[in-house]
Amino acid sequence: MQARDATAALSARGVHAVAMTWVDNAGITRVKTVPVDRLPEVVATGVGMSPVFDVFLVDDSVTTSRLIGGPVGDLRLHPDLERLTVLAAQPGWAWAPVERWTQENEPYQPCQRRFARAMVERAAAAGLTLRMAFEVEWFIGADDSEPRPACEGPAYGMIRVVELSAYADDLLGALAAQGVAVEQFHPEYSPGQFELSVAATDPVGAADLNVLVRQTIRAVAARHGLRVSFAPVVTAWQVGNGSHLHFSVRDAQGNLFAGGPGPHGLTERGESALAAVLARLPALCAIGAPSVASYLRLVPQHWAGAYQCWGHENREAALRFVTGVAGTGDRTANAEIKACDGAANPYLMVGAVCAVVVDSVDAGLRLPPEVTVDPATLDPGEQPPRLPTTLTEAIDRLAADSGLRAALGDALFEAFLAVRRGEVALFADSKPEEIVAATRWRY
Repeated sequence: MQARDATAALSARGVHAVAMTWVDNAGITRVKTVPVDRLPEVVATGVGMSPVFDVFLVDDSVTTSRLIGGPVGDLRLHPDLERLTVLAAQPGWAWAPVERWTQENEPYQPCQRRFARAMVERAAAAGLTLRMAFEVEWFIGADDSEPRPACEGPAYGMIRVVELSAYADDLLGALAAQGVAVEQFHPEYSPGQFELSVAATDPVGAADLNVLVRQTIRAVAARHGLRVSFAPVVTAWQVGNGSHLHFSVRDAQGNLFAGGPGPHGLTERGESALAAVLARLPALCAIGAPSVASYLRLVPQHWAGAYQCWGHENREAALRFVTGVAGTGDRTANAEIKACDGAANPYLMVGAVCAVVVDSVDAGLRLPPEVTVDPATLDPGEQPPRLPTTLTEAIDRLAADSGLRAALGDALFEAFLAVRRGEVALFADSKPEEIVAATRWRY
């Protein structure tokens, strides 16, 4: 009945088709579309897809894993009607994220969105509520193969806003029409780079928003004859695109990151959760920075948080603690994970962070001393450890994290590792410029 009502409402608004998306283990948003009048049937029985998508690499070549791989089998895509959105920048289209089920009408365990939702439910059972939001950074350029910026203004400069004011106005208007609460929009550091921040929401909603916002940015750019890239690095040796994840944790007493006796107002439970996130960041890098190209971005003094340390408002620390304006901590205090970029599957990232928090909030862990300067400026003997400098190192750290393996489940965990290892092999003999060129327009 809900689908029939939705179909009637969409048709009345001139919608002819629904794009149904999922994000695979390579971090690519894949899609199947259906005519709008098929929506009730699709909600009931799903749309078919092959499980082989879970072992696609970034270049669309296919690897395999112990439990997933090959052309045999079928799954069903079921759209989430609660997230159904009319696409303001694509007339005639609506969008919905999907979850995947088997043909026997059972949940498909390796579904990335289902994993995220399961971790949210696990947190709720422990009395915890997490709020999350992704920052979105992207390059906007001329519609050609080379990364030629569509504007010439300086970093953070008003000139860029003037140059692309019509594009920006259409983008903000489209997001508003889709019900997306934008908090900030501004030029960023690299040539042609912009950033947009949205309001925090539940973790699955944050991942859904990340998909919707990115595709809206892309659609508006296309209507202006422009091209966008969310790839970790668009031009070799320049500052890359992050997709930093902000998160907070609440229990029945309030925000665990405010009002406590710990550093900068952290409660004991909040500090324990952040200490675990910091300790397990090398493993989380394989999920948040999962491309070979990610490690061309994750370098010191590139605003990427290359060192395994934390600090209050330290933008070169891998874990930045944000207290917000004095007096607003219970509402605004959060932490930012910087080792996350546009190649990440957002559902895997939010789910993994939820899993780490639930595992550790009552473990009594304490943070190491904070770093109050750019860690790259410290003497070598005083510098905190570097995060992984290659995808291979990050994969090895994730493979050794038994807690994340248990949370993800064997099938999803092994398929994800197979994809990441497949991409290491794919680019084993490539120079940085070749890696960047091969991934630039894939995200």
